[in-house]
Amino acid sequence: VQLQASGGGLVQAGGSLRLSCAASGRTFSNYAMGWFRQAPGKERELVAFISSGGSTYYADSVKGRFTIARDNPRTQVYLQMNSLKPEDTAVYYCAARWGSGALGANGYEYWGQGTLVTVSS
Repeated sequence: VQLQASGGGLVQAGGSLRLSCAASGRTFSNYAMGWFRQAPGKERELVAFISSGGSTYYADSVKGRFTIARDNPRTQVYLQMNSLKPEDTAVYYCAARWGSGALGANGYEYWGQGTLVTVSS
């Protein structure tokens, strides 16, 4: 599985962005997809995942502001980010693993290249 993330950019606090992750491969629907982020000097952290069956998980820090969704026919996963805060500034990565989602980065086999999100105050 090859992943390519896009959609990052510079936005003011309170604004919105939608990240996209395009995946290759015919078995996309069998993979759980996760979005992670890594801010400078910090560890990579899970933002959200969506399992192959469609169940979702969100980190407490983004619950109610971010929404993860997948489009299996188009082999894409999205992260809609609303009410952005300066602390959301990070490089965002999409990741994939077979089946159900996982909380840790080590649980994901495939990674995209990352897209930078910068939220100004």
